[in-house]
Amino acid sequence: MSVIVIEFITLDGVVEDPDGSGGTPAGGWAFRHGPESVAGDKFRLGPLLDDGVMLLGRTTWELFSRLWPNRDDPFSRRMNAVPKLVASRTLTDTSAWPNSRLLDGDLADAVKNEQRDVVVPGSLGVVQTLADHDLIDEYRLLTFPSVVGSGRRLFTGDRPAAHLRTLSTDLAGAAVLSCFGR
Repeated sequence: MSVIVIEFITLDGVVEDPDGSGGTPAGGWAFRHGPESVAGDKFRLGPLLDDGVMLLGRTTWELFSRLWPNRDDPFSRRMNAVPKLVASRTLTDTSAWPNSRLLDGDLADAVKNEQRDVVVPGSLGVVQTLADHDLIDEYRLLTFPSVVGSGRRLFTGDRPAAHLRTLSTDLAGAAVLSCFGR
């Protein structure tokens, strides 16, 4: 079992509001670079969507649950079919997106006990909790040529040091997909 974090990220490390749906002043930075950077399986999830499980925080789940269920292309069908665990203290109903269920108990313990590969898209609070427990095996970062100056960052000064190795880098439209692992 591996835990794989996938994030849209700016050159200055911001992950907040890549699509502009959060209404932040700099939001929408990822989508300014055209659909070829964001459409389809840019994170090369492939079989992970067939055999793994997706773990999302409430905010990301709510956004995705409005977007994915109404799509019917091959990648969207895989996104809709993958089992989804939702980490939330306030959400009570996950019926808006098929194959979703609320995570029971402690987040770190649930991930430690998961038998399948876990993919964590966005969901910064979930990612930071998993990083605090040293549970992340791989980061797949789609870096966009934008500097937005402010917003929530993936890596902050209060996080423990991590020394990863570069697994791969590839162009994805205007962005660069970089994969880093233990």
